[in-house]
Amino acid sequence: MSDHCHQYRAYLVGDDGVFRSAEAFEAASDASALSFAQQFTRHGKVEVWQLDRKVAVLEPEQPPPNLLTPQ
Repeated sequence: MSDHCHQYRAYLVGDDGVFRSAEAFEAASDASALSFAQQFTRHGKVEVWQLDRKVAVLEPEQPPPNLLTPQ
């Protein structure tokens, strides 16, 4: 079993398509990197990169539907 980690970055993308911030982190796989980066979607769209390879684009979290609507 290998515990070798890879370098990733999660970029917060502004409405204008420009990167607003970045978070560098390590993960053992693309799946674990995406799981980690999901937390940043509360701030907007996130692009996840491993070196020069775009892994995925994660869309912003949406509030649960009907959260405050009366039943």
